[in-house]
Amino acid sequence: MLNDLPEELQDTDTDEQVLVAADGDTLHLGVYLDPTVLERLDSANPFDALHHGNIGDWWTALEGVSHFVYLAWNAAHDRPVTLLELELQAEVDKYVASLWLLREQNPERFPIELHTALFERARVDPELAGDRVDLYHCANRYAARFCRRLARKLHPRRPVAHHETMAELRRFYRLNREPKMRHIERVAT
Repeated sequence: MLNDLPEELQDTDTDEQVLVAADGDTLHLGVYLDPTVLERLDSANPFDALHHGNIGDWWTALEGVSHFVYLAWNAAHDRPVTLLELELQAEVDKYVASLWLLREQNPERFPIELHTALFERARVDPELAGDRVDLYHCANRYAARFCRRLARKLHPRRPVAHHETMAELRRFYRLNREPKMRHIERVAT
């Protein structure tokens, strides 16, 4: 519940919050999702059908989970994480998870509109982003380039590409900020 958050976070207008606290060598992580987001996902479960009415909440939940897992993975490997790489990875994770879920729900269809919805129609709320607006735009731009390339590789007309794309996604996940950006600049147009 909102009252369980630290007092300074209770007045934010965000539906998702990743909480990080260090205690010596121990890192404590948590994900807060607004209860109304969870209620909406429960009543319109994306695993039954992902559609325009629940995709925003799906992306909200995915973003929090992506941040949590990426922070945990990097902490386990004693690696620092920048906000830019955290946001970039979350955008890629949202695209890939949504693409796979939509393809599972309708294997005959390739959801080309997903890229447009996630990257081209995305808007950053300057009220919530504060001085990080440019950072979010940068993460979105780089993720869009990378995911456009992924879409070409994951198209159903290229079924053999699945294995190589999974390998690339694993390698990409393990890269930190600068190598991620260089990889995108090198391979994605």
